[in-house]
Amino acid sequence: MIAEKIYAAFDEVSQRNTRPRRLIADRLVELAAKGEDFTTDDLWQALREIEPKMGRATVFRAVEKLVDMELLDRIEFADGTHHYRLCGGTHHHHLTCTHCHRVVEIDICLPQEQLTAIGQQTNFTIEGHALTLFGRCEDCHQREEPPHLTK
Repeated sequence: MIAEKIYAAFDEVSQRNTRPRRLIADRLVELAAKGEDFTTDDLWQALREIEPKMGRATVFRAVEKLVDMELLDRIEFADGTHHYRLCGGTHHHHLTCTHCHRVVEIDICLPQEQLTAIGQQTNFTIEGHALTLFGRCEDCHQREEPPHLTK
């Protein structure tokens, strides 16, 4: 269960199982069940409704620890912003909408031969990778006004 993994992650990095951390874990479980992504500010504001004294830094540190431990994915958008999402731990990438910020998980990856070739061409030892594709989702594409014809 994801809540147990989050609690275990906090324990692993010597984070006490405090009420704020339990609230963070509980909210992340809710978001995961809905398949929703979030910003750290969104998470902090939602938690402050339950615990008004919730510290912003507590939420930000907890999120970063969970990203470092690969329990949360950081999803980059074309405009430079980012969200976080609990994705389940399997290797995958994301497709993001440049208009509405919709996120779709995709199982497409660069072949190992390409990663090896890139490493050889650049004299890098590839230790990992992240691939984010940007575009317009079907809903945003359909809402787009057709170009006006000029005479």
